[in-house]
Amino acid sequence: MTVAVRREIDAPPAARSPQQLLLALLGEQLDARVDRPIRAGFYLDVLEGAGVAGPTARAALDRMALRGLLTRGRAGREVEYGLTEHARNVLREAAERVHSPFPFDPVGKGWTLVTFTVPEGQRSLRHRLRAALTWEGFAPLRDGLWIAPGEVDLIAALGPLREELPESCVTAFRARDLPDFPVAPSVAGAWDLEAIRAGHERFLAVWDGADAVPASVPPLSALTMLVADWLALLRADPRLPAAFLGPGWPAPRSTAAYRAGRARWSAAARAALP
Repeated sequence: MTVAVRREIDAPPAARSPQQLLLALLGEQLDARVDRPIRAGFYLDVLEGAGVAGPTARAALDRMALRGLLTRGRAGREVEYGLTEHARNVLREAAERVHSPFPFDPVGKGWTLVTFTVPEGQRSLRHRLRAALTWEGFAPLRDGLWIAPGEVDLIAALGPLREELPESCVTAFRARDLPDFPVAPSVAGAWDLEAIRAGHERFLAVWDGADAVPASVPPLSALTMLVADWLALLRADPRLPAAFLGPGWPAPRSTAAYRAGRARWSAAARAALP
């Protein structure tokens, strides 16, 4: 791959980490029901097409195995990686929003609020809990109090993590704001709306057009980059009600650009899966 092509596909909206690209690729693999161990060379080839050097991609595979997302084994001289049940659960949960017809609309009305207490000695668990809440659109409203638009399904959101959480460490409730005490000022403080808008604009700057990536990039690599950027955008956008957003909010254009990219590369990308 030429340096020029590598620079072009490493362009904004953000620096794509090898792990982000692998999660996007694994999601496509699971969606196509390719659920068996795959040789490392396949993943290295796809990520090379996305601008990631072989040693970097191999190190990312090994890190994901250490995190419990992949199994690692040998088949003759080849190293193979397979999905763990934990990875399947993570990818299935993400797929619901990835393929949602309205990925940036809140589910239901009002607000969901969560407060939690995780012991200091369980920092990793606390980090994963915060990550799960962030993915569902939550943001800190006050010390120890998180808020998300709509009616968030916390049982699905926390998934297997619930088994690790200490009993009664999470308290959640639904609410609606009162006319004399509107939530709008707090929303403006909890989420940086201009940063969210800028994220959409960066996504559109890369993917809004038929020439998003050079023709030399394999379809599966192109789709993997598109999905990685889409996942990052979904994670950054909390799905706030339209009333809280400014005019010309770019989410509909982002959705259209993503769907156009999927339509462009999906069939050829799926044919390239092992």
